[in-house]
Amino acid sequence: MKIHFDIDATPQELRTFFGLPNIESLQNEMLDTIRKNMAAGVEGFEPATLMKPFLPEQMQSLTTLQKTLWQAMLGQTHDKDEKDKQ
Repeated sequence: MKIHFDIDATPQELRTFFGLPNIESLQNEMLDTIRKNMAAGVEGFEPATLMKPFLPEQMQSLTTLQKTLWQAMLGQTHDKDEKDKQ
């Protein structure tokens, strides 16, 4: 036996129903601060840095793998250039 409910309510109505606090003003204030810091170029407020905690570990390790492969390619290219100069 399955029972299915469709609830037509706004997020604010659901928060009120469950007794959760209204943190809209706090959320807006935090977003404004993040926007200002991103626009000013403050270190640690790059989009990639801000999203990193929300990415799964596999994506973070993929970035590490890409960096390692890139460094290996640059090292091989650098060594080849030095050999060509000799």
